[in-house]
Amino acid sequence: METKEKKSSVIKYANGPSLEEINSTVDVPKNAGFWKTLLAYSGPGALVAVGYMDPGNWITSIEGGSQFKYKLLSVVLISSLIAMLLQYMAAKLGIVTQMDLAQATRHHTGKKMGIVLWVTTELAVMATDIAEIIGSAVALELLFKIPLLLGVIITIFDVMLLLVLTKLGFRKIEAIVVTLIAVILLVFGYEVLISDPNWGEVIAGYFPRTELVTNGSMLTLALGIVGATVMPHNLYLHSAISQTRKINHDDEKDVAKAVKFAALDSNIQLTMAFVINSLLLILGASLFFGHSEPLGRFVDLYNALDNKNIVGAIASPVLSVLFAVALLASGQNSTITGTLTGEVVMEGFLHLKMPLWLRRVVTRGLAVLPVIICVIIYGGQESAVEGLLLYSQVFLSIALPISMIPLTIFTSDKKLMGKFVNKKWITILAWIITIVLTILNFRLIFETLAPLF
Repeated sequence: METKEKKSSVIKYANGPSLEEINSTVDVPKNAGFWKTLLAYSGPGALVAVGYMDPGNWITSIEGGSQFKYKLLSVVLISSLIAMLLQYMAAKLGIVTQMDLAQATRHHTGKKMGIVLWVTTELAVMATDIAEIIGSAVALELLFKIPLLLGVIITIFDVMLLLVLTKLGFRKIEAIVVTLIAVILLVFGYEVLISDPNWGEVIAGYFPRTELVTNGSMLTLALGIVGATVMPHNLYLHSAISQTRKINHDDEKDVAKAVKFAALDSNIQLTMAFVINSLLLILGASLFFGHSEPLGRFVDLYNALDNKNIVGAIASPVLSVLFAVALLASGQNSTITGTLTGEVVMEGFLHLKMPLWLRRVVTRGLAVLPVIICVIIYGGQESAVEGLLLYSQVFLSIALPISMIPLTIFTSDKKLMGKFVNKKWITILAWIITIVLTILNFRLIFETLAPLF
């Protein structure tokens, strides 16, 4: 009886289910074996993992390897473990309460604060989208010589593609995302393999060292890797798409099974993201360490892979093309998840209902507009456009505490979560992570904006 009451209360205050067109649309087997059940629950984790390997991560990871060789691999590992905990909490919140993080936050804060939080979160989603849009547009220019402005405009039509895919079913979206992740993994796996890294040094790099704290420039880059890895929009997205599976919320065992397999799906996919981010850093270390050439832009990396003076005998146009293909795959993946997240925060914070196509055009347009303006002002110069990436991270840094703090509060609330409330050690660890990341993010904001003053 208690579960039924909580369910009706949630629906009343949440103003309907999150992403209604795909909510509870995927069937899951009731009495199947472990692997068949895991397969049925697999998919949402892939969409979440995309945010941990998007184009915004590439520059920081490769630059980390080129400057400090394999020493920052420990930061990639720690970031991935933090991501696993946060995403588990987000998925659990969605499954147990049937509210996504935006809905739950709006319910506990009210309309006025909901608007303020929506503006902040929407800016963070836009900041994330900027990286994906730029990545896709640059990849189109490198591969097909499409002018940058036209490439940016083409990315708008990704929204229509997503609309079609939604009509075909959420599993189709998940399958496409998994395929694109596989492309990225194969490309960087191959490039790392032929770059012949020092595997002994690679393994040693996963162990933290005091130099991370004592070396100022290393610490700054480490903060950049953490900031580019742990993204606030993923927490909103995961709490929404974890509800795509059909489960009986009146049956605690069914809910418990959903939480268990959602966590497994998330951890498996985030492990894949960890591998890809590791490959990016290893590639930067094995090919570019010791070279003074700038590698702060996608174009720099593309050109370097075909330059024998930089990468030696393995330099080849093929490596450059593969890099651009992976960049395009990453950008396309991230545009799908970015658009979905825009819908989640708009519906959740504003309780705003509008036609599906219009919601997608609005959320996509908000992200594309600043990139188009920048391209027009600077005449399509990649350096100026890619410079947006640096300042977009500021909004992510501001939005991360806004998402982590309520997530920790809600999942630690026994009245809200019942038997699925966080264990004591998870709550303590989550608060430590939240406090530390908040401090580090504010430092990153200061270091990013300081040169402007």
